[in-house]
Amino acid sequence: MSTPFIIGVAGGSGSGKSTVTRKVVEAIGAGKAAVIIQDNYYCDQSHLSQDERRRTNYDHPHAFDWALLIQQLDALRNGVSIAMPVYDFAQDTRSKQTVTVAPAPVIVVEGIFALYDATLRDMMSLKIFVDTDADVRFIRRLTRDIEERGRSMDSVMTQYLATVRPMHNQFVEPTKRYADVILPHGCNEPAVDMISARIERLRG
Repeated sequence: MSTPFIIGVAGGSGSGKSTVTRKVVEAIGAGKAAVIIQDNYYCDQSHLSQDERRRTNYDHPHAFDWALLIQQLDALRNGVSIAMPVYDFAQDTRSKQTVTVAPAPVIVVEGIFALYDATLRDMMSLKIFVDTDADVRFIRRLTRDIEERGRSMDSVMTQYLATVRPMHNQFVEPTKRYADVILPHGCNEPAVDMISARIERLRG
């Protein structure tokens, strides 16, 4: 198996990273792409109490298990399947379940800190930053956390003001400078076409 083409898709919470990833995978072909979701690599907190877990700053780089993420991405690019962890956001810790991810010609790493770590960046062939206005990102995050993660509106708003916004400004936004491609206002068809064409050209 030849060396996979690795794409990083970064951007703030609610920026539209998942949509960009889905569209790119659809354009490439689902059978040709593997996706690593960085949200699944939050550190295991099963040894902590529920109150301690909820005090975790999930928007800081220290919240992630970087060693496992790098190890599993390296395994994938060397043709070895991985057991990607699954994070249980209702319990604020890692689930006992895993998802098997098989090697593929294209690997997408999606997450707010996809472009943060130099070791990860060095593995990537194409680095994308999804740049979306803060108010749009907040509304999307509010909707997602209430509907999908069982959060209350007050808790989402408190977390946004306390950690999400300041951590975005301090850690996420600066990674834009590492991007090869910046997508303003999220995903659109011309951008996906451009990215897909570039992937084919660079892989070719």
